[in-house]
Amino acid sequence: MHKIIKIILVVVGLIGAALWFMLPESEMPASEAINNGALNAMFVITWLLLGIAIVSSVVFALKNLFSNPASLKKSLFVVVGFLLVIGIGYVMASGTDVNIREMADRGVSTNESEIKQIGAGINVFFILTLVAVGAMLWGGVRKMIK
Repeated sequence: MHKIIKIILVVVGLIGAALWFMLPESEMPASEAINNGALNAMFVITWLLLGIAIVSSVVFALKNLFSNPASLKKSLFVVVGFLLVIGIGYVMASGTDVNIREMADRGVSTNESEIKQIGAGINVFFILTLVAVGAMLWGGVRKMIK
């Protein structure tokens, strides 16, 4: 299997190298360069490889996660904790932080629900920042004590 993957990667690399030399000149207008087949093929290869990387990383991560019950339990605690932080951030958000009429006057159409979601995201960011700083401080203090 490892040899097959290496062969596929070499073939994709050779195709990419061939397409590189077929790219349009830098003087070509962007409107014409967009229709270049080599450029579009390189984008297709890029998206294909990105999709393969995402799918394989998710599949192998889930495989390793479910193969060890202890890691599954830890991961469940982390997911529940993160959902709890999101819930706390949403409850803390008011949704009235911004005047909706003033936003509409500036050309930004929004409603109270969107403002509350943005506020919740900011609150979650602050909570997780505090947790990260606290964890670093706790680790430093523990290391100093020992």
